[in-house]
Amino acid sequence: MTFVATKRMEWLLRRVKEAVFLSAFRSVLLMSCLLLVLSVSMYPGLWSIGVQLHSALTGSYVPGHHSVLLINSPTEQAAKDIGRAIMERRLAASINILSRTSTMYYWKGEIQDASEVLMLVKTKTSRIQQVIDFVRSVHPYANPEVLSFPVEDGSLAYMKWMDEAIPDD
Repeated sequence: MTFVATKRMEWLLRRVKEAVFLSAFRSVLLMSCLLLVLSVSMYPGLWSIGVQLHSALTGSYVPGHHSVLLINSPTEQAAKDIGRAIMERRLAASINILSRTSTMYYWKGEIQDASEVLMLVKTKTSRIQQVIDFVRSVHPYANPEVLSFPVEDGSLAYMKWMDEAIPDD
């Protein structure tokens, strides 16, 4: 009888250990999944903090954190109106409006020659889609030119100022 009781106790102890192991494993798996979901959902904010920490600790710039967008407008007044609206929405740190540029492009199968006003919009790369969506909603052209280029390097003081001028996402 003692032999049977000992075997039963060993079996019971083994089952308890397995249950504890499985419970701990499930808890670790659940916590890992939650951490992954939180990381993905907070990615833009975490990226911004990471960039600022990297810059502060190393004194260097993380390439691609900022971008310059080129936007053409038909008139200087249209460029000023669009530029002011972008600035009021805090989507850019700075906008240059370059008066009259000569432009050639294909439109409906024909080469067109026009005079346009070029805007240089300096912003965070994370804000590009917001700028594009806004410009498309207010621009007088049916298909406005909005091209973005990542900033690979530049004045650290200027980049810091840009980060301060444009709120985080």
